[in-house]
Amino acid sequence: MSEIAFSKEEREEIVAAIQIYLRDELELDASAFDAGFLLDFFTEKIGGAYYNRGLYYAQALLSKRMDDIGEAIVGLEKPVDFRK
Repeated sequence: MSEIAFSKEEREEIVAAIQIYLRDELELDASAFDAGFLLDFFTEKIGGAYYNRGLYYAQALLSKRMDDIGEAIVGLEKPVDFRK
C-alpha cells in the first residue's frame, strides 16, 4: 500500500476539524501541532483499514457495474434460429 498523504490544504482542514471536535465534544483545547500529531497517529495506525474498506467498496461497485454491462450485452443479442 502506498503512503496515505494529504495535500497541505486537506491537512489544514482535517487538523481544524480535529481541533473543533476535541473542543466541542471532549472539552479539550488542542493546538494545531497536537491535532496534526493525532492525525498522523491515526493515519499510520488505522488509515490502512479505511483505505482497504474504500477499495472493497470500489471493487463491489465495479463488480456490480460489470454485471449490469454483461446483462445489457445479453439484452442486445439477436435471436438466432438455425433449424431452418
